[in-house]
Amino acid sequence: MTIKQISVFLENKSGRINDVTKALAKAGINMHAFSMAETTDFGILRLIVSDVERAIVVLREANFSVVQTDVICISCPNVAGSLSVILEHLADKNIFIEYMYAFAQGDQANVVIRPTDLQRCLEVLQENKCNVLTNRTL
Repeated sequence: MTIKQISVFLENKSGRINDVTKALAKAGINMHAFSMAETTDFGILRLIVSDVERAIVVLREANFSVVQTDVICISCPNVAGSLSVILEHLADKNIFIEYMYAFAQGDQANVVIRPTDLQRCLEVLQENKCNVLTNRTL
């Protein structure tokens, strides 16, 4: 199962990330996870949110450029080495990861993965009994 992620393209200027968070907060949309990547000219804010469709509408109405992407989210024990085991399974099957980010809560860590081949990545994760999350289980 994949989950929906939104990417918001931001010009590099003070307050732009806060403009996104304020727009989402005003609409009652919760951010479950996010990652910020930047270049000299712009940034990409990747978000997992409580209501993807509504977030896209709200952010576009606020004149943000927004793209929806399918990603995979897995849950694994928040202990040293557990992610390494999972990544080893993917590497053994030549699954290339474009990017990933993670967040931990107590004993569990959730990892968002954007592989080049979503279906094959899911197959490998399921073959190895990895806990793949959905938007409902986040």
